[in-house]
Amino acid sequence: MTSTTLPGALRRLPLRQLICLVPLLLVTAWVAGNWSVILAGVDELRGADRDWLLAAVVMTGVCWLPVCLMRQGTVMERLPAGRLFASQVAAGSANHLLPAGLGAHAVTLRFLQGRGISTTRACAALALYSLAQPIGKYTLLLTLMATNPGAIPLGGLLPAERGTLALVILAGGLTLVALVLWSVPPLRGFVRDFLRTALTDARALHTRPARALALWTGALAFPACQAAVLVTVARALQLPVPTVGIVIAYLAATIVAGIVPTPGGIGSVEAALLIALVGAGSPVQVATAAVLGFRIVTVWLPLLPGALVLTALVRRKVL
Repeated sequence: MTSTTLPGALRRLPLRQLICLVPLLLVTAWVAGNWSVILAGVDELRGADRDWLLAAVVMTGVCWLPVCLMRQGTVMERLPAGRLFASQVAAGSANHLLPAGLGAHAVTLRFLQGRGISTTRACAALALYSLAQPIGKYTLLLTLMATNPGAIPLGGLLPAERGTLALVILAGGLTLVALVLWSVPPLRGFVRDFLRTALTDARALHTRPARALALWTGALAFPACQAAVLVTVARALQLPVPTVGIVIAYLAATIVAGIVPTPGGIGSVEAALLIALVGAGSPVQVATAAVLGFRIVTVWLPLLPGALVLTALVRRKVL
C-alpha cells in the first residue's frame, strides 16, 4: 500500500511553493552565520555621515541598471525592461549564495529560457557577459592608472610569489581542460558547437549599434557605479584618500579577489579592499569600517529584497 501511494503523495507535494522558500532559507542561514560581522560593521558605521550613507544605498540601486544594459546587449531579442530588472535584482541575491557568479548565471539562464531563447544561445549570452564584464573593469583600471600614475601602490595586493602561484594554477587549469577536451570527443564537439554559436551571436550583436552600445556601456558603467558606492561610504567616514585613489583601489582589489572565487567575493574582496585602501594612505580602523560599510550596503542590505524578488519570480513562473 505504501509503495503505491508514495509516488502519488510526492506528486501532490507543492514543489514549486517549497522551491520558493529555498532562497529565503539560504539567506537566513547566511545572515545567521555572519551575524557578528554584520553587527561589527553596523557599530563602526554609527558615527558616519547619514547623507553619504543614503547616497551609497541609492548608488547600490543604480548599479542594477548597467547590469540590465549588459544583459540586453548579449541577446538579439528585446527583453521586457521590468522583468529584466527584477531578474537581475533576484540574480544579485543568488550571486551571494554560490561562487564564481553561478547563482546569478543560473537565474539569468532561466529568465532567458523563459523568453524563448534556446539553452545554447542563452549560455552564449552568459559567456559574452562574463567576457565583457572584466574587459570593462580592466579598461577603467588601466585608463585611471595611466592618467593618475602613482595614485596608490598596488604591490601589496598581489605579491610576486602569489602572482606566480596564480599563473601556475591558471596554466594547470587550462592544461587540464585541454586534456579533457582532447580525450572526450563528444565533449569536444559540444564545446566546438557552443563556441561557433557564441561567435556567431557576438558578431551579429555587434552589427546592431544599439546592442553593442548597451553591452559596452554597461560593462564600463557597472564597475564605475560600484566604485562610486565605495566612494560615498568612504566620504561618510571621512576616509583620507582622494576619490581617484578609492576608485583605483576598488578596481584593483576586485580584480585580485576574483582569483579566489567565493560566493559574492565574500572574504576575498574584503581582504583585498582593506589592503588597497591602507596602501592608499588610510588608517587601518577607518579602512576597515569603510570596507564593512561597503559590503553591508552592496551585499547584506540587498540580500533579503533580492531573495523576496527571486521567490516571487519563481512563484509566477517567470523563472
